[in-house]
Amino acid sequence: MQSSPAWRALARWDLLRTSWPWRSVAYLVTGVLLGEVVLVVFLFALFTSTLLTVLVVGVPLLLALGFCGIPVAAMERRRLRIIDPEPAVTPHRAPDRPGLRAWVALRVQEQATWRELAYLILMVTVLWPFELLAVAFGLGAPAAMILVPVLRAQMGEVRLLRYWVIDTELGAFATMAAGMLWLALALYPLTLLAAAHGSLARLLLVSRETEARQRLDELTRSRTRLVEAFETERRRIERDLHDGAQQRLVALTMTLGLAKLSDGAEAAELVGKAHEEAKLALAEVRDLIRGIHPRILTDRGLPAAVADVADRSPTPVDVSMELPGRLPPAVESAAYFVISEALTNVARHSGAERASVTGRLDGDHLVVEVRDDGVGGADASEGTGLAGLADRVSVVDGRLMLASPPGGPTLLRVEIPCVPIPPSR
Repeated sequence: MQSSPAWRALARWDLLRTSWPWRSVAYLVTGVLLGEVVLVVFLFALFTSTLLTVLVVGVPLLLALGFCGIPVAAMERRRLRIIDPEPAVTPHRAPDRPGLRAWVALRVQEQATWRELAYLILMVTVLWPFELLAVAFGLGAPAAMILVPVLRAQMGEVRLLRYWVIDTELGAFATMAAGMLWLALALYPLTLLAAAHGSLARLLLVSRETEARQRLDELTRSRTRLVEAFETERRRIERDLHDGAQQRLVALTMTLGLAKLSDGAEAAELVGKAHEEAKLALAEVRDLIRGIHPRILTDRGLPAAVADVADRSPTPVDVSMELPGRLPPAVESAAYFVISEALTNVARHSGAERASVTGRLDGDHLVVEVRDDGVGGADASEGTGLAGLADRVSVVDGRLMLASPPGGPTLLRVEIPCVPIPPSR
């Protein structure tokens, strides 16, 4: 906390020649103005919601006041840049699913929400009144003294502090000199006050080590689930090879061995049977390869691969992939398998009559949405593979959101940061 630039500036002998005193004054003045506005809005909202509780309508409004620290904290993190250029990262996480219910559930669980509410209460009850007095005493009073010569020239005499009458030119300039000295000395405690306020804001409103550790723990759990999923997939491939293609190749070898020992029509029949075994083995190997990484995705890109998945889906699927070109392979692979698994879930669990897949670039993010008109009620905790999809997306720094109310429809949205690959000349 002591390492912020404002704290370090206080130790400089040439503090008044730097910009830090004036940045501190700007921080305090804007804090006073913001505190006044927040106080009025907070009291009005509290009064209104309390009155409306008689009609029951005010109960949710009263509960919503618990989240009023969130927008104030967002403004305070931006205002903190005035005296502290270090990044002020929000401590809040993005909900895994879209919608108000998911947002409220996540915010209630986060400690940062209640620290921000405590900061708001502290701001409207202590900080802004104290800083108003400090600004009035440290800036207002010396500013009035500095303007005394101008005021005396216009009015003949100036009365300061009710009993101090200045009616001579010498007294006016002496008062101005005293005001300038007062202002120079007052800038030190004002800078100190601004630095203390900034440190308090960073302590309460900016992402903390414990929250970073929680995110690291979640990332570690996600990677562990991925390792387990990869191991499960490896065993599945091994089992499919052993029970499928390997058995057919063994049968093919035996059939060809028998054909070698036979002659005439019997040999021709055995060769024909071996040919059929070879075609079935080849088909199984192709299906297995498609499940690992489809060739069409490598050769023709995401839109063609998604169209191929949609064609093989039991549920009719409308596809609209508006992409300017090829994407990084990791991004295409993650998006493809999310869409493939999502369409599999649609066919198995949703009872939908139709589904749709859309994809587009939104700035520097690939946005993919899978919708269906099924029964809804999809939940990542019920083992539908959604947790695995979220883990797969997190590997490429993306996020997955799900909206699936009972009765449907269901919307699965994936956002993955990416930059299109420039077309080769």
